[in-house]
Amino acid sequence: MTLANTVLLVRPASFGFNAETAVSNHYQQQMTGASLATQVLAEFDAAVATLRGRGLRVLVFDDASEPPKPDAVFPNNWFSTHADGQLLLYPMCAPNRRAERQPELVATLAREFAVREVVDLSGTEQDNRFLEGTGSIIFDHTHRVAYAGLSPRTDAALFEQVVQRLGYQPVAFRATDAQGHEIYHTNVMMCVGPGFAVVCLDSIADAAERAAVVASLAATGHEIVAISQAQIGQFAGNMLALAPTAGGQPLLVMSQQAHDALAPAQRQTLGRYAELVPLAIPTIETVGGGSARCMLAEIFLPTKLA
Repeated sequence: MTLANTVLLVRPASFGFNAETAVSNHYQQQMTGASLATQVLAEFDAAVATLRGRGLRVLVFDDASEPPKPDAVFPNNWFSTHADGQLLLYPMCAPNRRAERQPELVATLAREFAVREVVDLSGTEQDNRFLEGTGSIIFDHTHRVAYAGLSPRTDAALFEQVVQRLGYQPVAFRATDAQGHEIYHTNVMMCVGPGFAVVCLDSIADAAERAAVVASLAATGHEIVAISQAQIGQFAGNMLALAPTAGGQPLLVMSQQAHDALAPAQRQTLGRYAELVPLAIPTIETVGGGSARCMLAEIFLPTKLA
């Protein structure tokens, strides 16, 4: 499977509970205290150190304090990069997240990587149509298949438009949590890696849609590791497979909570395909309602020739 060996993370300046996103993200919880910022930055810096220690190239972009962006630590929602040099900017549901689309960050990438085209899809925000990057879309880059759980943050027509542009086969479905709420991001309940797929099949109520997901994963040779709704609540679906720069076994990055939520047999199965890399990010998860995968923006862009 085509995996990134470079990721970009945004070091947050104004992390906090986001009331605007809490409308559709039922995993967020309020926490207060003077030490919140200190805890979050400690978790962030430790995560960066762990990833670098596993042989990944990690780019860190410092968020600006103005305007305040409580979810800046989750950059995968507002842009994605592709091996053909495309960089896509996505329409965001919460108005206060739209400031995360930082021209300075795009310019920084363009200085080092070959950005052939910046595709700005954000204009559909005016029509209340949203598609939140690799939160909304799970790309299987090897087999050129894209999965999306439709929700208020994942518009069906926009999903079709993007995957058609990229030349991928779309697989769309609806997924709900244990309380019957639409799951806001696909990457909460699904991860596709080299030879395996972690997915909560129980969240896909429609039998035909569920069968289509299973059939697509089987056709592309993925062993399914089925997780439960309870495990979704512990972010066990929010994982990302990456490749160390020096080669070797792929890495499967997840939070410590997600790792601990997996049954031993599930960890054993995943361990046949990748080295499990847990990150201790409890404050980021609890307040932000997103986990390790959400913090990682994959960089697939080709490097500029010297």
